[in-house]
Parts: sequence; structure tokens; C-alpha cells
Amino acid sequence: MALALLIGIVIVVRGQHSANISETALGASASPSASSSTTPATTTAANVNCDIIVPANPLSAKGLATPYQLTGTGGMTAAQSGCTMTNAASLGAFVQATILNTQTGRLYVYDPLVITQGTTPAVAPTVPVLPRHYVATIDFGFNGTGLYQVGATRHALAQGNCVNGMRGSIFGQQSFCNGTNFFNAAHRMEAEGRLFVPSEGRSSKIIPTGGRLGTGQACPVTHNFDMVDQDPSDNVTTLYLLNPATGQTAQNTTANAANIPGSTTLANGSDNTLLDLFMDPTLGCTPFQVADLANNNQPTSSQALDELLAEKNEPNIRALVPENDEMTLDGQGQFDVAKTNLYRMELGQPLVSAQTNVSSSPAVFCQNMVNIQTPFLAANQTLLATGQSPVTAVGNNLFTFLANRLSMSFTNLGCQNFGLTDPVTVTLDGNGAATAATFTTTVQKASSTSGPTVPSRGQRHGRHHHQYMNPSGM
Repeated sequence: MALALLIGIVIVVRGQHSANISETALGASASPSASSSTTPATTTAANVNCDIIVPANPLSAKGLATPYQLTGTGGMTAAQSGCTMTNAASLGAFVQATILNTQTGRLYVYDPLVITQGTTPAVAPTVPVLPRHYVATIDFGFNGTGLYQVGATRHALAQGNCVNGMRGSIFGQQSFCNGTNFFNAAHRMEAEGRLFVPSEGRSSKIIPTGGRLGTGQACPVTHNFDMVDQDPSDNVTTLYLLNPATGQTAQNTTANAANIPGSTTLANGSDNTLLDLFMDPTLGCTPFQVADLANNNQPTSSQALDELLAEKNEPNIRALVPENDEMTLDGQGQFDVAKTNLYRMELGQPLVSAQTNVSSSPAVFCQNMVNIQTPFLAANQTLLATGQSPVTAVGNNLFTFLANRLSMSFTNLGCQNFGLTDPVTVTLDGNGAATAATFTTTVQKASSTSGPTVPSRGQRHGRHHHQYMNPSGM
């Protein structure tokens, strides 16, 4: 397994409670959606993997309200492995459901609760009232390296159509249940005019590349090369409340926050959290939000909503999950088209083809990331510098964080193997956090489209994107 740089930090999410967000680099191995009881146990100090126990009938209202349990792999207990929600910054797991009413086209979000195995919820989860006819997708995010789905019952994973990678090679931090069915239904209803997804919105703050400040610049979405990293479209926007005194968790609702004095907010480092909670507010944009069924229908975002928004408002050059994303590599670290397609299907993205490779083959993904994101950051550095850093150990503000993240993604995707040059020069303080950055905005062209693209696991730094809420994670 790849050992990743694991960074835990405390941030403030939109003025709420403190939130622990971390990221690690992703490694993958072991069987897909099976118990990891055959995975060799590791010591607590070195452990980067956990099991998450999925309840029976996870797509039902009862299943969504039944707490998921976090524990160690290979027979380790939660305490032995460090797989506890009190250790969420390093090994926390997060679950998010997005629900589509297949009659009315209305969308909802519900965040199932994750607890440490052997504990009880700080507050019992709210049982959602679901439409009579619906389809749901469940997304998993993890702040460690590998999260293994384990069914609470023999048929739980099959009941949820849960997907955790290929045999011998899990995705790692991200996994899914029923994503393909959800997006197939959503796309069909959009085509029939029965599901409305809004525009991405426009901002008067964003300076277009090579242009002057004007009005109506399109806000970025998760398929924009303006904001992607080494593992795009990964992890969730779920937040939980933690009672530090008891180690118990609860859903992040207004009522629960009032009833758990001194609670802190736990977060999953993700591209989606980066966009929805950090970039959008700074850029004068608003994420796609719908009713939260656990929180009195208050508006909230989700990973699946971000994907629907990106698909509806595709940029001219779209960033899809590439084959050199570490989560889609096979067990030997090689490109795996089947695994990449499996991941894309769970997010509703088109399969690997000559058409999608025009923008998102390994070499072209690197080329587009360099040629599009670099001038975007350079043009908007003054504005971005006013934003809060998701991870102060990576950058001291949103701009330096994004610049450092771009440089790390360049290395972690093996972009140098395509004849490209890292366009970012970062100034680091004594603790390794970026405090300034300069760019080379000369347009580059990938000179090779074959050969090794990913550095050896020992050479990678940072985790992946969510890591950006760690260097490489968000």
C-alpha cells in the first residue's frame, strides 16, 4: 500500500464549528465490496485503511437512518487501528445520499451517519421521509487511504448495488452504491424535461484568462480544468458533529448542534468541499443545493449534485476522471480502462473513448490542467488570496493552497513523463506551507502519449485530491 502524507487540520466552515479535514494519498488493493478480513493487519501507527460496515437495505429509509460503523481491517478493532471518528482528520469516513423523485424530478440530500463501531450516536439519526417512487445514490468519502465496504448482513452490499473497485484493486478513498442507476435515471429525466438542473451561475469577480474583469464569467464546476487536481470528482461534502467528551457523532443539523454543547464539525477533504465551501464563496458563486432531509429541508450540496451541475454546464474542454488518477489504477499501479470506466459510471460520466480522450486521456489531462488552470490562478490570484485556505499546512490562503495543489497534482499524475514542465514555483515557509507562488503561463504541448505516467508509490508526495484538504486531496 502506498504510504501517504497525512495532514489533519482544523478549519472554520462558513463560520460554523471547527471542522477537521484531512487528505492522504491514495493506494488501492484488496477485493472490491467484500470484507477485508483477509487483509493483513498493520500496526496502529502505520495503519491507513479502515472498514465501513454498510447496513442492510442501505437504499431504504430505514437503511439510510441506520448508522454506518467504522472499524479496523484484518480483525483490528477500531481502537487498535485508529479507525475512529475521533480520529476523523486522519481516518474518518463520510457517507452521502442524493435522492431523485422519479415522478416529480425533485432532488433531496440525506447524509447517513457514521459512528465508531462499539459506540452509539450522540443523537439518533433522523429517519428520512422518502418519495414513493425514487432512486438514490450513496457516495462514500474517506480521509485515509483505503476504505473497504463490508456488509452488515450477507446481502447488504448487493441490496445497495455497492461498488468499491475491481477485484484486487479498490478505488481507495471513494466508493459508491447505486450511482449508475441514479445517473441513468437522472439523465433520462433531464432529456424528457422532467428534471431541471440549473445553470452554473455567473460571477462578476472572476477575471477571464488573458482578459479584463467583466461581468458574467461562468462559475467553475467540477469538470472545469480551472479547479481539478490529480483525482477529480472525489469524496463528499458531508459534515458530522462530534461530541469531544464522549467520542460520539451526530448528523450535522441545527437541532443537533444546539443540543451538543462544544461540538466540533468533522469534514471530508474533497474536491467538492473545496469548490462548494471555499472557491464558490470567494469567486461570488453559489453551489447547486437542494433540501436536506435530515435538517428540516435546509439547502445543502452533495457530490452527486455537483456532478449533475457539471454535466448540465459542461465547459468546452471537460475534465473527466483520467486513467492516471491513482484511484483508477490497477493493483500494480498501471492504467486500467475497466476500472476507470467503473468509477466514471458511478458518477454518470461517459466511458473512456476516443471522444473523451480528446480532453481527458492521461497526457491530455495533464496538458489541459497545465494550460488552463495555470493562467486561471495567475489571473485571479489577488481575489483567491482573500479566500480561506482549506488546509493551512498546504497554503496560507486559498490562492497559495491552489497553487501548491496544482504543483503536487502535476507530480502525482506523472505529467513530467509526457514532456511537460511543472508551471508552478512555490515559496514555502519553515513548516512546508506555501506562502507565495509564481507561474509560467507559456502554453505547453504533451510530447508523449504513452509510457509510464505515474511516479512510483514511494516517489509520490501528498495524498490525492482530498488530500487537498491535504495537498493532494482537494
